Amino acid sequence: LSSLKKFDEIKKANQAAAKKLVEDQLSSSSEDDDEDAEVKQGKILDKTFTIYTSQTDGDASELERTRQYMNEAFQSGAMTCLICIASVKRNQAVWSCCGCFCIFHLVCIQKWAKDSLFLVSSPLTDDDFGKKDYPWPCPKCRFEYKRSETPSRYYCYCGKVENPTVDPWLVPHSCGQICEREFKPSCGHKCLLLCHPGPCPPCPKMVTTTCHCKKAKPVPRRCSAKEWSCRLPCGRTLLCGQHACENPCHAGDCQPCPRVSKQRCICGRQTAERLCASPQWQCDQVCGKCLPCGNHTCEQVCHAGPCGDCPRSGKRSCPCGKTKFTLPCTEDVPTCGDSCDKVLECGIHKCSQRCHRGPCEICRQEVEKQCRCGKHTKRMPCHKPYLCETKCTKIRDCQKHQCRRKCCSGNCPPCDQVCGRTLGCRNHKCPSGCHRGSCNPCPETVDVKCNCGKTVIKVPCGRERTIRPPKCKQLCSRPPTCHHSTQEKHYCHFGRCPPCRQPCQKTLTCGHLCPVSCHDEALVKQTGLHQSAGPWEQPSEPAFIQTALPCPPCEVPIPVECLGQHEVSPLPCHSAHPYSCKRFCGRLLDCQNHTCMKECHRVTKLISSADGKKAGPECSQCEEECTKPRPAGCPHRCVLPCHPGDCPSCLQMLKIKCHCKLSVLYIECLKLTCADLKEKELLISCKNQCPKELPCGHRCKEICHSGSCPLNCSQKVKLRCLCKRLKKEVQCSKIQEGQVSLECDALCKEMKRKAYEIKEAEAKAALEEEKRRQQAELEAFENRLKGRRKNKRRRDEIEVEQSSWQKYKNLIMLPVFGVAVVMV
Repeated sequence: LSSLKKFDEIKKANQAAAKKLVEDQLSSSSEDDDEDAEVKQGKILDKTFTIYTSQTDGDASELERTRQYMNEAFQSGAMTCLICIASVKRNQAVWSCCGCFCIFHLVCIQKWAKDSLFLVSSPLTDDDFGKKDYPWPCPKCRFEYKRSETPSRYYCYCGKVENPTVDPWLVPHSCGQICEREFKPSCGHKCLLLCHPGPCPPCPKMVTTTCHCKKAKPVPRRCSAKEWSCRLPCGRTLLCGQHACENPCHAGDCQPCPRVSKQRCICGRQTAERLCASPQWQCDQVCGKCLPCGNHTCEQVCHAGPCGDCPRSGKRSCPCGKTKFTLPCTEDVPTCGDSCDKVLECGIHKCSQRCHRGPCEICRQEVEKQCRCGKHTKRMPCHKPYLCETKCTKIRDCQKHQCRRKCCSGNCPPCDQVCGRTLGCRNHKCPSGCHRGSCNPCPETVDVKCNCGKTVIKVPCGRERTIRPPKCKQLCSRPPTCHHSTQEKHYCHFGRCPPCRQPCQKTLTCGHLCPVSCHDEALVKQTGLHQSAGPWEQPSEPAFIQTALPCPPCEVPIPVECLGQHEVSPLPCHSAHPYSCKRFCGRLLDCQNHTCMKECHRVTKLISSADGKKAGPECSQCEEECTKPRPAGCPHRCVLPCHPGDCPSCLQMLKIKCHCKLSVLYIECLKLTCADLKEKELLISCKNQCPKELPCGHRCKEICHSGSCPLNCSQKVKLRCLCKRLKKEVQCSKIQEGQVSLECDALCKEMKRKAYEIKEAEAKAALEEEKRRQQAELEAFENRLKGRRKNKRRRDEIEVEQSSWQKYKNLIMLPVFGVAVVMV
């Protein structure tokens, strides 16, 4: 039973170790270094920097520091918790310092903060206990945090998402959202990268800003570099008020004036050469001027202004301060004779001596005092402290040792013994004082060397067993293993050297050198060497042996001409012979118009090199129609088959319409194509009057023509004045151009005036008639209302008088009508 129990325990332990190993491999911050992992890492980095680089037109020079932190997040073992000296995994809760951006496990930093607060707040004196809120520092940069800033939850780098999910396509411990943290120093903009470790890069926004001295015109610059200098002299007046700043345009206040000048001291006795920036200075001489009292002199060192009154003048108090005396400045103040009554150093009793000069004595009164631990009392002088011999038995803050301090007040000091526990590195012991909780990280560092020992990196003690060796930049010094005299240069490494990639350079049978990489140590798979004993035997893995391979066929390019002599192409040396380029032959046939359309072929019986472009007996024969271009305007084709030389003249007739599109004409094609512009104009004209209308409405007088009609219409039209009384015949074109106009004469104006007066008189008569009609209607309405009343009221008779128009209407209208008849 005991053996079975032990077996089960060992089995469970092995399973737990295997499970932990798998989790470590899957959750490591950088699992593999193969090409797929590097490509994946590059895509993640590009995605993180996309928004930033789009603002800077692809410039990523300011991202180097942030890129370094992100690369460490992907490399295995690069992210190490300095508290527990263990790698930080993807699926572990972490905390990042805002000062140095170092990453720690959340549990480790919580324990560190708790222990730091306990150690710092351990009271050294009784009075300070519980009164101060001590901070706790970052383990790396010692940046101090308040007690309330102790992390309690796991957030992403930007602090937006709590407990971010593990995403293989994001930076470890990132939420994938835009960072949006404010830049440092603050400029009003926010970070554009995706949630990332490390510091935010400089602000890439473009702002328009001027130089420090405000002389130059504002220019657009990056927000992170908006402070710039125009390099012109500053020109601002310095603090001395005499000189101007000669330094180039700069930020902040100007430097003190660098010039030297002779300046007097404050009292004016001495003169010295001093910097213009500090004109006021004091000499070492005592003033010595006689004070107003006439008995004493001023004891101040080099001062400005009056010396003031004598310090011994006026009312002065006795040493105890109870009595004041008015005495000359030459006499000292006497004692008053009363008791001193000043509080002694004990703060309880008063001085019982008479008024005296100098300090009071120590308190000698006997009082009953209690010791610091409160267990004993004793009567003794007030100025002496009382400590008993009882030793404290309380356990100190380390929870291991007793206090053992005489007469302890209960607030025991920290333990003064050395801790001595083995640290997390398993190499050293804790040198700190005895404490409670985990020990601080090991302060020692260990050197990790490369294979040759020339490159060394320092790592925290305890990490040398798991950290990878550094990449050495020294060249490997091992001798070559192939036929080359020297091996290919590569850096120092562990294990076997990489395969030689130098050109083989062995001489082939054709005389060329082998250009491929060295193949003296090629790995070749060996199959069929092991015969299986039966079908039950599993096939074994193929074995690879290292052997020298023969040189491949020569691939040196040799120029070879094709069969049809179209091109010269470089062919590999092992297959260099004439070939067909698969193009059309392209040689000129006997018709001198077309070329041979056969695929590239050999042509024989060429008399000379001048016939290199002529067709041979192997070329095809032309059977096409004549496709030579016809004269301009001739739509007919050549009646001959494909032939050399020019085509014969065209003798066919063309059927076309005239310019006005009303008549159809038949013209010989040869005449029309050979005629110039004037002859074509006459040939196409039907010789009739143009039927088009001009803009004025008259018909064009020209013979059938092309283009637009002329605008100078010669048709005669009648032109009248505004009152239509006068008329005149003029050309239509002059009216259209506005050159001729007919104005009314004096008679027309007089007739117009009389007609206006008649119209106005008629309107006035109509208005008066309307008023009379309305008055009659009003009277009729009133009479109907008064019908039932008695006829005692007199009725007013309204006499309707005739208007002036009705009286003299006949006298005015007869002459007007007579004049109108005469004019018509």
